Amino acid sequence: MAALKLPHSPRLIQGRQSLVPFPASTMLFPKPPSSPLSNYSFATSSGFLTRTLARFSPGIVVCKNSSLRGVRGNQSRIRSASVQRVAEELMEDQSKYSLVSGDSIRQRFLDFYASRDHKILPSASLVPDDPTVLLTIAGMLPFKPIFLGKIPRQVPRATTAQRCIRTNDVENVGRTARHHTFFEMLGNFSFGDYFKKEAIQWSWELSTKEFQLPPERLWISVYEDDDEAFEIWHKEVGVPVDHIKRMGADDNFWMSGATGPCGPCSEIYYDFHPERGTADVDLGDDTRFIEFYNLVFMEYNKKDDGTLEPLKQKNIDTGLGLERMARILQKVPNNYETDLIYPIIEKASALANISYPLADEQTKLKLKVVGDHLRAIVYLISDGVLPSNIGRGYVVRRLIRRVVRAGRSLGIKGERRDNLEGAVLPIIAEKVIELSTHIDPDVKIKAPRILEELKKEELNFVQTLERGETLLEKMLADASSNAEKSGTVPCLSGKDAFLLYDTFGFPVELTTEIAEEQGVTVDMNGFDIEMENQRRLSRAAHNVVKLAVEDGTNLTNNINKTEFVGYDTLSTQAVVESLMVNGSPVIQVSEGNDIEVLLNKTPFYAESGGQIGDHGFLYVTGGEKQQTAVVEIKDVQKSLGDLFIHKGTIKEGVLEVGREVEAAVDAKLRQRAKVHHTATHLLQAALKKLISQEISQAGSLVAFDRLRFDFNYGHALTDTQIEEIEQLINGWIEASTSLKTKVMPLNDAKEAGAIAMFGEKYGEQVRVVEVPGVSMELCGGTHVSNTSEIRVFKIISEQGIASGVRRIEAVAGEAFIEYINVRESQMKNLCSMLKVKAEEVTTRVEKLLEELRMSRTEVANLRTKAAEYKALMIANKAFEVGTSQKIRVLVESLDDVDADSLKAAAENLIDTLQDPAAVILGSCPDEGKVSLVAAFTPAVVDLGIQAGKFIGPIAKLCGGGGGGRPNFAQAGGRKPENLPSALEKAREDIISILSQKTS
Repeated sequence: MAALKLPHSPRLIQGRQSLVPFPASTMLFPKPPSSPLSNYSFATSSGFLTRTLARFSPGIVVCKNSSLRGVRGNQSRIRSASVQRVAEELMEDQSKYSLVSGDSIRQRFLDFYASRDHKILPSASLVPDDPTVLLTIAGMLPFKPIFLGKIPRQVPRATTAQRCIRTNDVENVGRTARHHTFFEMLGNFSFGDYFKKEAIQWSWELSTKEFQLPPERLWISVYEDDDEAFEIWHKEVGVPVDHIKRMGADDNFWMSGATGPCGPCSEIYYDFHPERGTADVDLGDDTRFIEFYNLVFMEYNKKDDGTLEPLKQKNIDTGLGLERMARILQKVPNNYETDLIYPIIEKASALANISYPLADEQTKLKLKVVGDHLRAIVYLISDGVLPSNIGRGYVVRRLIRRVVRAGRSLGIKGERRDNLEGAVLPIIAEKVIELSTHIDPDVKIKAPRILEELKKEELNFVQTLERGETLLEKMLADASSNAEKSGTVPCLSGKDAFLLYDTFGFPVELTTEIAEEQGVTVDMNGFDIEMENQRRLSRAAHNVVKLAVEDGTNLTNNINKTEFVGYDTLSTQAVVESLMVNGSPVIQVSEGNDIEVLLNKTPFYAESGGQIGDHGFLYVTGGEKQQTAVVEIKDVQKSLGDLFIHKGTIKEGVLEVGREVEAAVDAKLRQRAKVHHTATHLLQAALKKLISQEISQAGSLVAFDRLRFDFNYGHALTDTQIEEIEQLINGWIEASTSLKTKVMPLNDAKEAGAIAMFGEKYGEQVRVVEVPGVSMELCGGTHVSNTSEIRVFKIISEQGIASGVRRIEAVAGEAFIEYINVRESQMKNLCSMLKVKAEEVTTRVEKLLEELRMSRTEVANLRTKAAEYKALMIANKAFEVGTSQKIRVLVESLDDVDADSLKAAAENLIDTLQDPAAVILGSCPDEGKVSLVAAFTPAVVDLGIQAGKFIGPIAKLCGGGGGGRPNFAQAGGRKPENLPSALEKAREDIISILSQKTS
C-alpha cells in the first residue's frame, strides 16, 4: 500500500529546524520554542490565546460574543480590547508561544519511521475483521493474524496512525486529563525483523530529537526481570539509573490472553514536575506524569501449563498516543485542550453561550464529554456503524445520548436552520468533520449521511427524553423516600432501570449517572436479568485483544494456502491436503459422513464479499477412470486468511488425505451467482445515479435464487423510483457491455474511482471489476463477462431494516424466470378460486374486502347490543357505598365479551346508574386474553379517584397493564384464570377508597 503523505501544517509549524530542546524549567507548562502565530483571529479561534490568557492573566477574558454567561457587555468590550492589545504583544514576541499541531505530530511520526524503512500503512476501519472484539481498540489489532503466524507478513516493518475506540471506561472521560473514547495510536511494528535495541533507541531519538522533549523530563519503566531492556536504556541510550523504574507484571508484562504471544514492555513517561525530585517516584501519579509511548517486546509464547517458550519470530508492537503527545508539545493541562479536540469544545461552548476558561469544573466536564464523544460518533458512523440497540450500534447510540444529555444540561439550544429541526449534534459535528482531513479523508465525503444520522437519532431521542427524565425523577424520589422510611440505602430497581432503557431509550449507564448525582444506586443485577429475559443484552466489546494460538495455527504449519483457480475454470485436478470431521483432523472418511476438505487448489468460490460459496462435487477415480468416491459440496468457507474449507457429505466410497480428486463446480449455480453479483453492482450504481450519490453499501447477499442489497438511506423508495431503477438497470443489461477485470495497487484503484465493498479487507493488490461507463468496484467475486448474460432484472421488495438502513431484494436471469413462474401459478389458482380473469382479480378482491368489512361491522354491532343487553341485566346488581354521599358501584364479569363491546357496556351502565357511580367490568374474549374497563362519573372523579390509576394494579394481577383518562380507562392481561380474583380485589379496593372519601 502506498504511503499516505500529509503535509505539515504551515500555520502551526515553521519547519523542524526551529525546534530546539526545551530549557529545564520548574513551570508546570514551560514555554515552548519560538514559532510565529499566523494571526490574531487564528489564535483566538483555536482557543490557544483564550486558554493562555486565562492561565496567566485571569483578569482578561477573550470574548467573541459579549453575551457570554457571567460577563457583562461593558466589561466584555473592555476585556476584549485588552485581549487584542495582549494578542498583539504576543505576536510581536514570537519567542514566547508556539503550537505544534496534532496533524504535524502524526505526520512527523510516520515520516520518522518511514525514513527507517517502515512502510506507512493506512488506518484500518474501526470495525475490525476479528470476532473477538467489537471495535478496533488497539493499534496492533489489524496485525493480529501476522503476530499469530496465521498469515505471512507483507512487509518486515510498518508504521501506522490507527484510529481506535474504547468505551470500557467511558465514565472517566472528562474527569481525567487523558481518558478518551476515540483516540489515535501511532505505532511502529516489526514482524520478525528488528527487536529491543532498535525499538528503544528509535523511540528515544523520536522523543528527544524529533520532538525535542528534554531528556531530563523523561522517565522509563521496564519489566522487573528485563535486564536486557534496562541495560539498553541505561548504557546505550544514556538514561540515568534514577530515571528508570523496574515494575511488576501487572504494569509491564503484556499478555494477549491466558495463553499465546506475550512479552515484557517498556514505557516512556513525561514529567510535568521535575522539581519534585527523584525520591519515592510513582509513575502512576497522573498529577505529575503521563505515559505517552509503550514498547511491547513480543518474545514469548505462554503455554497451557503457564511456562514461557521463546517465539521463533520475535516482534515489536509499539503505541504512542497522539493526543498525549499533543498535550505535551502544545503545553496544555489536558488532552482535551489540544488542537485535536478543543475546537469542538469551543463550538459547543459558543452554542451554550459559555466561556470555557471561566467555566466551573462540572461545566468543563460536560463540554469535554461533548468534544470527546462526538469524535467517536462521527468516525463510527463514517465506518458504517449506525445507532441501534445491539452490538456496535449500541455503542454509538449510548454515546449520542450521553452527548445529548450533556448538551441539554449545558443549555445548548438547537438552531432551526438547514432542515436541522432543532438538532444540535449536527452543528457541532461539522467541526469534527472539518478537523478530519488528515485523520480519515472519507469522513468529509460521507458528511451528509453522518449529519443526517445524527439529526435523526438526536430528534428521536429528545422525543422520549423529557418523558423519561420526568419518570426517572419520580422513580428516584420514590427510591429515596422508601429508603428513608426503611433506613436503607436508596436503590433504583432493575425493573425500573430496564423500563427506562426499553421504553424511553435510556442507556442504563445514563440512568446510573443521573441516579448517582442524586445519591441513588441502581440494581444492576436486576437490570441484567431483565435484559436477558428480553434477549436484548448488548454484548460489550472485549477489552483485551486475544491472541491465543488456536488449533488452526498448528494446522497451517503443514498446509499451504489454497490456490484459487475459479476465475478461469470450473473444474480442476486437486490433492486432498486435510480432512476434518466435527473440527478434528482425520486421515480417512467413509460414505455417509459430513466432512470438511482442504485442497491444494480449487475452482470453488469461498463465501466472501456477500457472495455465497459454490456448490458442486469432488470425484475420486480409480483404475480405468472408474469413480470410487463422490463428495457433494454444499458450502465453501475461508479460514485463516487463504484456506478454503469445502463442506459436504460423502455420497459414495471413501476419501483419504493425499488422494487426487477432480473438483467440479455446479456451472448452473455459479452462473446464477455471477448474474446476481454483477446485478448488485448495477443496482448500487443506479441508486447513486438516481437517488443520491451519498448512498453507500451497508451489507449484501449474492445467492443463487436472489440478491439482497442493504444501503444507507433515510427514506423509503417510492414506486416511481423503483420503476426508474429497474428501467435504468435493464437498459444497461440491454446495452450488452463487456466487463473489465484487472488487478492493480489499492491506491491506484481508489484514485481511479473504484468503490470499496462494505466490510471487506484489502491487500496491496486488489481486483477491480468495471462495467465501463456504469460502475467500478473493488471486488473478488465472480461476474458475468457481458451484461447481456443477466437478461433481466426485477426488484421484488424494498423495506427498512434499521434506522437509516434500507434493504432491496431482487432477482435476475434464471431466478427471475422462476419468480415469474411461481407468481403466474399463484395467479392462476387465484383466478380459479375467484372464478374471474386475471385482469378482474383486483376488482373482485376489493369487492370481497368491502363485503367482509360490512360483515364485520354488522357482527360488531350485534356484539355491542348483546353486551348492552347483558349490562342492563346486571344493572340491578349495583350496590351503594358511602355515608355522607351514596355512590352506586358495580363490579362484574361479562364472560367472553370483546374489548370494544365491554367499553360500550360500561358506558351504558354509567348512563343507567347515573352520577355518582363507579363501574368496573372484566371479560375473557379469547383464549389467553383478559379485558378490563373502569368507568367513573364526574362526582367520583371529583373525590380524587382516577380510573386510569385504579385499573392498572388490577390488570397486573391478570398479567397485564393499562390506563387511560380519570373518568374512563381500559386494560388487558394474559391470565384469564386470575380474572375472578382480580375483580374481587377491585371490589374490595373501590369499596375501601370510596368509604374513606365519603366518611
